This record gives sequence, structure tokens and C-alpha cells, in this order.
Amino acid sequence: MSGLNPVEPRKVTDSKYKMSFTSGGLFFNESLQLAELFHETGDWQKTRDQALSENLLQARTESSSKRRVWEICSRLGLLTEDQLQLLLFSSRQEQQYLLWVAVCKCYPFIRDFMVEIAREKFLRMDLHLQPQDFEIFFEDKAEWHEELEQLRDSTRKRLRQALFQIMREAEIISPGNMIIPSLLTKQLTKVLAADNPSWLAVLPISDADINSWLALTTT
Repeated sequence: MSGLNPVEPRKVTDSKYKMSFTSGGLFFNESLQLAELFHETGDWQKTRDQALSENLLQARTESSSKRRVWEICSRLGLLTEDQLQLLLFSSRQEQQYLLWVAVCKCYPFIRDFMVEIAREKFLRMDLHLQPQDFEIFFEDKAEWHEELEQLRDSTRKRLRQALFQIMREAEIISPGNMIIPSLLTKQLTKVLAADNPSWLAVLPISDADINSWLALTTT
């Protein structure tokens, strides 16, 4: 990647990939509900407990409720205080991007796929993200990550489907799997850059545009 090169690829010695994103998607509405509850409680354990006791997400079973609440809180808990504030009081598009960043923080496999495959394709103006792109990436990472080699083909297929679903719901790609250029705002750039400018690279945006937006946040 030329220019900014914001995110370094994971090294062989990095920890195992967490691969528990096979269902659920972006959880847009549910995430906003839990973010609002956390805004009231100020504590993630209290947020989880209250969400479960009140069945806030209207899950059909207790196990489903626990799974969803835990997954969403795990993602949101990785956002900074400023990012969570913006999540509550911003446009839908900014909210989608922030939830996508939370997913990338929670799942380094997804972050690496976005940075090494999807964003590189975007920079080459090759905007069609195909299932084969996932398969090639998976095979490449499996050489260094034993946990990927151990997955069944059916699980691998669900992972691909889930990832593409999340990307569609975050409007990173279109329903037809075309990469959508991200439209940043000054406030979104600011809260991501204050955390680490590398998080701007999980969005389809050129190095030049990233640098332009970063310059605006310092003025």
C-alpha cells in the first residue's frame, strides 16, 4: 500500500484469529440500543445484566439473548469514549462506519481482509469484491494460522457469507458486492484519528483523501 500505509499486516507470530462472527451481521439497531443503555449505566457489566434481565433485544430464547448481548458489548467495548458518543449522536452513515470499525477491532481477520484485500482492490479501482477474494485470502492466512486450517468447509462458507453481510450492512460494499467509496466527515475522522489513524484504513478511501481529512482535523 502506498502513501499513508496506516495498518501493518498481522505478523506470523501474532495471536490466533478469533472467528466467531458466523451470524448476526452488523447488529445496527441492537448496537444503538446497547450503546444508549451503556450511556446511562456507564458500565458494560451493568449494561449486559440489565439488557438480559429486560430482554432488551427481544430475543426468542435466553441463550440467544446472551449470545447477542455478549457479542455486541464485546464490539462496542472496543470503541473509545468519543467514538461511542459520536455513535449516539451522528448520522446513520457515521454510525454504520463506527460499527464497522468496532467489528474490525473485534476481529483482526476481518480487519486484515479489509486492509489487505478490499482496500487494495479499491485503490486499484477494481471495485468488485468476489467470493474468490475471500478464498484466496483465507488460504494465504491458513498457512500461518493453524486455527483456520482446522475449520470445516461449511464453517468457512458461513464465515464468508457473514463477512459479506456485515460489509453490506455497513455500506462498505453494495448488494452486488461492489466496493463503495466512503464519505468521511470531520467528526468521524477526528475520533478515529485520535484513537489511531490506522482505523481510517478499514474504510474504502484513498491515502490522499485520508491525509486531506487528517489535515482538516488539525485546523
